Amino acid sequence: MEDWLTVAKIVKPQGIRGEVKVITLTDYPEDIQAFGKVYIDGNCHKVLRVRPMAGDSAIVALSGIADRNAAELLRGKELKVARADAPELPENTYYIVDVIGCKAVTEEGESLGTVTDITPAHTDIYEVNDDGGKKFAFVAADGVILDIDIAAKVVTLCGKRLSEVAVDR
Repeated sequence: MEDWLTVAKIVKPQGIRGEVKVITLTDYPEDIQAFGKVYIDGNCHKVLRVRPMAGDSAIVALSGIADRNAAELLRGKELKVARADAPELPENTYYIVDVIGCKAVTEEGESLGTVTDITPAHTDIYEVNDDGGKKFAFVAADGVILDIDIAAKVVTLCGKRLSEVAVDR
């Protein structure tokens, strides 16, 4: 398992007081406040304030970022947290980084490939690369994912339901 979790990506500076606009990779933008501290390029910053915006974006104030010039230097960088500082997840909830790299199989055991990406959304979008180099994507709609076993690195999918929602890439 990864020791660091990426929780947001900085899009741009916001205003003149060092705040930054971020796209969050958490379920809710305000979850970033719960971490208390984040790391950017290995440097620790205390989370001072988080103001959720529409969708998955937020305005974040961090310690040590005092003005727009300092915030500008962070454009495109990721906010990371130590896994040890991350809150306990509810049952049947997983960090994306833990699911990426899992084998995708049907309930009959047919190998479909490897999960290579997950786009967070109201209903997450999974991308799978098969062994032949082809890609397909699917929405994690009801009944598609039957089980996720992080320890075994396997995502079990309902073949019938998958055929209804999968698209080739």
